[in-house]
Amino acid sequence: MSTPTRITHLINGAAWEGTAERTSPVYNPATGAQTGVLDLASTDLVDEIVRGAKAAWENEWQNASLTKRTQVLFTFRELLNAKKEEIGAIITSEHGKVLSDAVGEVTRGLEVAEFACGIPQLLKGGFSENVSTRVDVYSIRQSLGVVAVISPFNFPAMVPLWFVPIAIACGNAVVIKPSEKDPSAVNAVAALWKEAGLPDGVLNVVHGDKEAVDALLTHPDVKAVSFVGSTPIAKYVYETGTAHGKRVQALGGAKNHMLVLPDADLDLAADAAVNAGFGSAGERCMAISALLAVEPIADDLISKITDRMGKLVTGDGTRGSDMGPLVTREHADKVTSYLDKGVDAGATLVVDGREGDVDADGEGFFLKPTLFDNVTPGMPVYDDEIFGPVLSVVRVQSYDEGLKLINDNPYGNGTAIFTNDGGAARRFQNEVEVGMVGINVPIPVPMAYFSFGGWKNSLFGDTHAHGMEGVHFFTRGKVVTSRWLDPSHGGLNLGFPQNT
Repeated sequence: MSTPTRITHLINGAAWEGTAERTSPVYNPATGAQTGVLDLASTDLVDEIVRGAKAAWENEWQNASLTKRTQVLFTFRELLNAKKEEIGAIITSEHGKVLSDAVGEVTRGLEVAEFACGIPQLLKGGFSENVSTRVDVYSIRQSLGVVAVISPFNFPAMVPLWFVPIAIACGNAVVIKPSEKDPSAVNAVAALWKEAGLPDGVLNVVHGDKEAVDALLTHPDVKAVSFVGSTPIAKYVYETGTAHGKRVQALGGAKNHMLVLPDADLDLAADAAVNAGFGSAGERCMAISALLAVEPIADDLISKITDRMGKLVTGDGTRGSDMGPLVTREHADKVTSYLDKGVDAGATLVVDGREGDVDADGEGFFLKPTLFDNVTPGMPVYDDEIFGPVLSVVRVQSYDEGLKLINDNPYGNGTAIFTNDGGAARRFQNEVEVGMVGINVPIPVPMAYFSFGGWKNSLFGDTHAHGMEGVHFFTRGKVVTSRWLDPSHGGLNLGFPQNT
């Protein structure tokens, strides 16, 4: 067995050379083998990193021209595109998602980098001439300073890329704390920023647990925090960060519903339910976990879904499997416990993900795709964000009943409706109380030039990720009112003679 690799912080353009008082193991979820030892930062180290980032912002980046920033961004985009397969392989080795999905996540992150390349246009202000006699008013947007990004395990490359390119393009310095479960992808991406010409200290990677998070949330030189994770932690990040005077966008959990009307194309709906329910082993904040089937289609739809589930191969993400393992043994055990909870609550276990073989070596953290029928509100499999490959079918009698279930849910991240009725779809998009809506699209993640974020307990703070909301989050507005005296008021005037 090979010796686990040391994974450490990237500070001021170089790997940290200190000795960590605390470390954390990193595993390959497909085999169960420990592959890394992660250094965990102390409060003092976080303070050192933030102070270095502030110096880099003050001395190198806040006044860097838009031309310089875009040159770095374009170069970074090209480097990331060239290395996306390598970074995808890193993600698969630590997260477990299949390789095609891992490369796909990097590609979606690339879209935000491409959006940020247009920062000169995005930062243009407004100008009003002669609002009063010889008085002009104009607006500008300026960087904040040091901003922190705290990212989750489920998208170790894409979620940081939602924030970092825009924050850097807007002139900020960034300290990012990735998940301790799969930290290496962020290190690899950070190395590309350095290669692209970003000055040392403008982007730093600090690894850690709650101690590092609290140090960032309370540090006086951190001006803004971007977070993605579970709702309880998102609420904690928001409350702690704002109590310490910071701007915070904290994206939380989800319980995403897919409403299927009787007129829908059931083959399309079954494909979508399987893809959205079991992709990335269900470890997506946009995964569909509750399928609302408007009767009388439930039996037919469940039959089609079950047939498709039987064709899926679960196993090591490097072997061409359809679905990989869960991220840790503890998380796999937690998700698996919901199968017995569902049965005990009265749901029908149609497909048991504990049964059957997986294509992997060792003792990986696997649960195969699982399907419940006859699920109702109040059952743990319906109420909780399971964050695993567990799809629950809820039988409803009408559009109105299905809509009420969605709107009554405490989460409001994503939702979808499947129908061939344009009127029903238009009504749904207006009436549903959810931040991102799909019409015959099961995972409605918007393009980078729109903004990502939910409603209710899925978002704490007013600002969504990327798009123009992201640009506004990472800048602050300033309005200037100016008056300049006319040259005719006296003094020398070497202007061109005027025949007036």
